[in-house]
Amino acid sequence: MKLKILPPTLRPNNRYLVLEIKSNKLLTKDELVAILWDGAIRFYGELETSNFNIWVMRFFDCSNEFDKFKNLQNDFYFYKSVVRCQRGLEEKFRGALAMINMYKRNKIAISTIGISGTIKSAVNKFILNE
Repeated sequence: MKLKILPPTLRPNNRYLVLEIKSNKLLTKDELVAILWDGAIRFYGELETSNFNIWVMRFFDCSNEFDKFKNLQNDFYFYKSVVRCQRGLEEKFRGALAMINMYKRNKIAISTIGISGTIKSAVNKFILNE
């Protein structure tokens, strides 16, 4: 028996948070996923974090400029990301993000630029216009 896909009216609604990430070391998308989940689990625990429905949709490496010797010109790496979160739980997730300041003994700062209802509008409003 084949399972049927839920119709859109029965699916949970999502919001997309655009995050700005500054780090002392290079980050990958997989490391960002680990950072977000670890921060949320430490602050709220597994039961509440499972309701957030966190998923990294897009990951952008922004303006990391190097000189001719491959050294970073600024003291940090700069990234932007679009993260999916369940509607109604965005503020709790943002609270968990505020608690993240270290990852593997490296400083990291995560701030929310904006919240949108679709990925396309999130990228157009908060990433491409800057």
